[in-house]
Amino acid sequence: MINTILTQRLACRVPVIQTAMGWIAEPPLVAASCEAGAFGFLGAAVMTPAEAATKIAETRRRTSRPFGVNFHMFQPGAAEIVDRMIANRDQIRAVSFGRGPDATMIGRFRNAGILCIPTVGAVKHAQKMAQLGVDMVNVQGGEGGGHTGAVPTTVLLPQVLDAIKIPVIASGGFADGRGLAAALAYGAVGIAMGTRFLLTRESPVPPQTKDKYLQAGTDDIVVTAKLDGLPQRMIRTALVKRIESAGPLAMWLRAFEGALAMKRRTHATWPELIKAARDMTSHGGLSFAQAMMAAAAPSLIMRAVVDGKPEEGIMATGLVGGRLTDLPTCAELVSRIEAEAEARLAGDHENNRIAQLNWN
Repeated sequence: MINTILTQRLACRVPVIQTAMGWIAEPPLVAASCEAGAFGFLGAAVMTPAEAATKIAETRRRTSRPFGVNFHMFQPGAAEIVDRMIANRDQIRAVSFGRGPDATMIGRFRNAGILCIPTVGAVKHAQKMAQLGVDMVNVQGGEGGGHTGAVPTTVLLPQVLDAIKIPVIASGGFADGRGLAAALAYGAVGIAMGTRFLLTRESPVPPQTKDKYLQAGTDDIVVTAKLDGLPQRMIRTALVKRIESAGPLAMWLRAFEGALAMKRRTHATWPELIKAARDMTSHGGLSFAQAMMAAAAPSLIMRAVVDGKPEEGIMATGLVGGRLTDLPTCAELVSRIEAEAEARLAGDHENNRIAQLNWN
């Protein structure tokens, strides 16, 4: 009943995508998602080419299932990472990205048999990606985590479905089988989830940070533009409060510290980092100041999701995080999404309601 073009083309059982979250969408989570029947994306946008090669190889060791890789066209070493993906095209089934790649790059992926599935947050961006020749688009409504727009999924999704002819995946606010059934009813071919997979047992996020996520209600989740000048959704922490009250000088200082941390992590030179920032201004929709401040975000996210110090870092989350209360395995999560969606689509609402109560 939930067999769609997404399951057919990505060779997964359930039309559910585990999105690529930096330092979270690591090989253990990606492999577990794929083994459970979903389709997982490796978060290579925060990796060096050497790290990406190592993590791709590790993912292959953990699962024989197809998986995807996410990258950022403006990250240092992007061209080499693309080469690594194409070299592993026998198992890398799809690539995800923002608005960076052009028609030539997309054509290179397609010639290698790798599906291009960008994430978009506006109708015009979906139309542009369709014109460039991508295979599907993931439409993230305003409920999504991290950088987000203002249009709710229930409004943006039908707008995009009406505007383009290629398959559309829905994201922003999804966590269960009810959401999958609703997305399919709208006309989407599946859903993509980040926060829900972040809160699974296979997620590498430290326990103390997971606990902080589970404790947060919807009132504890805010959208701020103070991090890099663009709206981002995250859990309100002590650091976020300080950032929101900081002046321009403090924001630039944070940008410099973030750029320095990225330089150490990627071994990029200052000219390479400045060039990446300038590329983002010409293609990524950011001003130079915003691009430089965006360099600070990875180090702040790492404090929470890698170092396990949530009060000192940034905890990106979708609004749906405010109603999540458990830590299932990926297998448990995907199985109950599958069962619940099929029950909803079959009209078995009463048994589905009882099952939902039992799961909770």
